[in-house]
Amino acid sequence: MEYRRVKDQENYDDLSQKDVESLSGRSLSSANATASGLSSAGGSKGKSSWKLKSVVTLALTLLTSSQAILIVWSKRAGKYEYSVTTANFSVEALKCLLSLAALFRTWNRHGVTDDNRLATSFDEVSVYPIPAVLYMVKNLLQYYIFAYVDAPAYQILKNLNIISTGVLYRIILKKKLSEIQWAAFVLLCAGCTTAQLNPSSDHVLQTPIQGWMMAIVMALLSGFAGVYTEAIIKKRPSRNINVQNFWLYIFGVIFNLVAICVQDYDAVMNKGFFHGYSFITVLMILNHALSGIAVSMVMKYADNIVKVYSTSVAMLLTAVVSVFLFSFHLSLAFFLGSTVVSVSVYLHSIGKLQPQK
Repeated sequence: MEYRRVKDQENYDDLSQKDVESLSGRSLSSANATASGLSSAGGSKGKSSWKLKSVVTLALTLLTSSQAILIVWSKRAGKYEYSVTTANFSVEALKCLLSLAALFRTWNRHGVTDDNRLATSFDEVSVYPIPAVLYMVKNLLQYYIFAYVDAPAYQILKNLNIISTGVLYRIILKKKLSEIQWAAFVLLCAGCTTAQLNPSSDHVLQTPIQGWMMAIVMALLSGFAGVYTEAIIKKRPSRNINVQNFWLYIFGVIFNLVAICVQDYDAVMNKGFFHGYSFITVLMILNHALSGIAVSMVMKYADNIVKVYSTSVAMLLTAVVSVFLFSFHLSLAFFLGSTVVSVSVYLHSIGKLQPQK
């Protein structure tokens, strides 16, 4: 009997060991399958994110590079046959409609909440007129600056807003700049100047003083409006970005309507709102509206480095396309200057001070 009990105990131990091994095998198999599934999901998500970043980056690059080209191309015999104030109004109205469309999509998916509803207080809405009027003046100036600069030069000089933005960040938002960023500012000024060197003329720079002054004013307006808008958005980070964009664009529509009444009222009343518009003009308006949306998408789905690369590539693309469309002469000075500008923009983006732990 004792022998049978010992034998039964051995058989039980053997079965238990087999059960443990079987359970362990199944657990490991299940764990491996789960890990494989997570890895596959992570890889699929990463691949999807990479595709989205690539599409957004490509879109922003093409839109940015073609922006100045379309403005120059929309001119006839060196002047605009359409009203630039109505063009700006159309851009703001289109951006407003795109923001509303995005809001409707959000409401259908997630419902109406406190963070995405349009109903708001006077204190929240009253801060948007300031950046809206600054953007209006800056956008009007970008049409008139082409009387003094060409499309490639405009893309180069437009980077001056990095300097104004950096300085205003320091003054308004009290954000410190690293030594690399200050060095990037110096390189940026040197690059913009180098790109404008004119060795074949008595004038040292290709762009006259009026063009430089307009570029500096545009940079200051763009920098201040950008910093102010960022402060507004970050004041209530949970607020839906499309709601904030909607109110900004609504005031843009109002101010541009005032500009139409002040500057082009007679022309609009006598010739019509869309007088002088061509297919290129419509493309230009669509480009400006989508460019504003694309910048928001890049900052949401990608990062600042992506935006930097897009800006740098856009400068070169504008120059290459201008060679064929406007007989632009791609000089060594321009190539070297644009390269220095690209490096300075990149250094500025990676030179941010890291928060101390």
